[in-house]
Amino acid sequence: MTEPSAPPLTIVRPGEGAEGFLGSIGVVFKLWGDDTDGALSVVEHPFPVGALVPPHLHTREDEYSIVTEGEIGFRSGDRETVLGPGGYITKPRGELHTMWNAGPAPARMIEIISPAGFEHCFREMVDMLSDGPPSTEDAVEVLAAKYGLEFGRPAWLPDIIARYGLTPPPGF
Repeated sequence: MTEPSAPPLTIVRPGEGAEGFLGSIGVVFKLWGDDTDGALSVVEHPFPVGALVPPHLHTREDEYSIVTEGEIGFRSGDRETVLGPGGYITKPRGELHTMWNAGPAPARMIEIISPAGFEHCFREMVDMLSDGPPSTEDAVEVLAAKYGLEFGRPAWLPDIIARYGLTPPPGF
């Protein structure tokens, strides 16, 4: 009888991982779905001062965030909080959420996405934005639809922008 082979070992050292910009925050790719047999993917998101992620919801995956540096604000559904290093939050699929740099210094978080697959949306967005704004007005919407991502414009967004002095993403 043949012994089952061990899954490949993936090692990502500090500072490693392809990097890109998503329009308001950065992304550093750490673990892809291919590294976890599709179970999850892991990225890091650096947040410049004033950064705001457009409110959105995922129809296919849940997200789990761990703040590692600075202060990051989160709103998911009708709940809002600000977390510092070591804070964790869940963002369930189907619930409108947003994140922002809530402090005076750059911030960073680890994002665990389950199941994997949405990291490819980030990769395509980085590629799309690498040469400047998208070539067509609906390019981001088309990409979002491909990955089951929906954007929202909730009534509470202007208040968050004003309270934290945030820079709204283009189109918001």
